[in-house]
Amino acid sequence: MCIGVPMQVIEAGPHWAWCQGPGDPTQVDTRLVGKQHPGAWLLVFQDAAREVLSEARARLVLDALAALHAAAAGDPFEHLFPDLVGREPQLPEFLREP
Repeated sequence: MCIGVPMQVIEAGPHWAWCQGPGDPTQVDTRLVGKQHPGAWLLVFQDAAREVLSEARARLVLDALAALHAAAAGDPFEHLFPDLVGREPQLPEFLREP
């Protein structure tokens, strides 16, 4: 399984970008998303950008990844999902009993 990681462009070339994400800066192939400008957020899979993200969406994905790491370590992670804390989960409409 491959998990996409949001990364922010630091420097860009015609088919690549240096991006900062969790860890060290990484050179990313941008041929699928086109040339990007510094500050843009990309969803990166195995050093290849697959999607351009808004900063808000990038932060949500980064929080979800941090929650996975926290859960695996046995640490609390509820603070990473403030929109879910204190509410009862709801089934999608099509799965609810008539």
